Amino acid sequence: MRASVLGFISVGALAAGVHYIVALLSHTWGYPAATANWMGFLCAFPVSYLGHRHWSFRGTQASHAAAFVKFLAVALFGFLGNQVLLWLGLTYTPLPFWFVLGAVMVIVAISTWLLSRFWAFQHE
Repeated sequence: MRASVLGFISVGALAAGVHYIVALLSHTWGYPAATANWMGFLCAFPVSYLGHRHWSFRGTQASHAAAFVKFLAVALFGFLGNQVLLWLGLTYTPLPFWFVLGAVMVIVAISTWLLSRFWAFQHE
């Protein structure tokens, strides 16, 4: 379990970094917050899936086809939460995009790990 958590944190940090940097750059280049967030997610998803598949949950017996579909569902669920929380934070607080996005990404990461560990990459 400890290796799984360490792997998840490492891969998650890398994927979150990709998401955050792409979203910030996209927003700086004039894209609306929601679009910039999507762009970050789309760039980070392959990093996240492949990293988790090959490192965080490397002991899984789940096939790529089964794990990918489940992980995509987890990621899209997490991203939906991310978008809603981002919208709420930007609409109802005076906080800047960079801060709200970072805070939301940390909050969503916890639920993503739980769903990934106990559903997407569970042993069949």
